[in-house]
Amino acid sequence: MLTSTSVSATIPQAGSLDRWAFDYITSTSLAHKFSPRKPGDEWIKEAQPCVVQEPGRPAELTLVNRAEKTPGPDAMRDPARRARLLHTFLHHELQAAELMCRAALAFPEAPPAFRRGLIGICLDEVRHMNLYAEHMADLGFAFGDFPVNDWFWQRVPSAQGPLGFVAVMGLGFEGANLDHTQRFAERFMRVEDRKGARIQEIVGEEEVPHVAFATHWFKKLQGSLDFETWRAVLPQPLSPILMRGNPLHHAARLRAGMPQDFLNDLQAWQPAPSS
Repeated sequence: MLTSTSVSATIPQAGSLDRWAFDYITSTSLAHKFSPRKPGDEWIKEAQPCVVQEPGRPAELTLVNRAEKTPGPDAMRDPARRARLLHTFLHHELQAAELMCRAALAFPEAPPAFRRGLIGICLDEVRHMNLYAEHMADLGFAFGDFPVNDWFWQRVPSAQGPLGFVAVMGLGFEGANLDHTQRFAERFMRVEDRKGARIQEIVGEEEVPHVAFATHWFKKLQGSLDFETWRAVLPQPLSPILMRGNPLHHAARLRAGMPQDFLNDLQAWQPAPSS
């Protein structure tokens, strides 16, 4: 539930695209999270930043401070463990959708194409949520049956400005999802869950243009994309080790516009021994 300290600045006026984004973040209705109304067409002219500090959380969700460890390949033979994994993925998509809206509201000075692109990505994430929910239902579970952790909300808002946001969310966490979806598609296939594998393939393929969006805007806002420039934009204590899977999905990342030198450095990077 949001409090008076959860939002900085005035609530956007009704009917605007700003208000659509605000309502999506702050809603405590599970139905709204899965099926928001069609977005409007117009941003508020000369809007001031509206910074939402935390999302609305439906009563069906139980928040915990620590996420459960990801099940290993053999554990995924248990339908309940697969459902719990899908539940985690669904919550990741929900946070991504909300954070796209948050950035659109927090950075009204950004180009309209940037802000509109964030809303388009939000709607993709909502569609992914519904894919996960459908397969969870096949396995006998629903969203809310397992606890959730707002891991991304605890980290992404520390990014500074549009450049920081695409560095962390797009090039960072969505980039890592290109790796994760490939790995988990293989794990679902290994336990003969073809629908689960296909959903991972769909989500992974649709993440490519999301990462391409981030690559495009990082280059446009910064002038170029190289590993050290990107790493310098990441807010502490976030580091590249959180933003890569094992193995890297080189083909997908290259299609998203990441330079080969960037990928080489990302794969080779290790934290300092004292960090």
